[in-house]
Amino acid sequence: MLSWVLVFLVVAIIAGLLGFTGIAVQAAGIAKILFFIFLVLFVFSLVVHLVRRNK
Repeated sequence: MLSWVLVFLVVAIIAGLLGFTGIAVQAAGIAKILFFIFLVLFVFSLVVHLVRRNK
C-alpha cells in the first residue's frame, strides 16, 4: 500500500510541474488518503504485536 502512496505522490509532483493542477490535486488527495490508511493499519499492527508479545 505504501508503494501506491509513492506512485500517486510522484504523479502529483510531475503533474504539478507540468501545470496539470486538477490531476495534481486529485493524485495528491489519493496519496494522502492512502497514506493515512497505511498509517492506521501500521499503528494497529504495532499495538497488536505489542499486546501479543507481553503474553
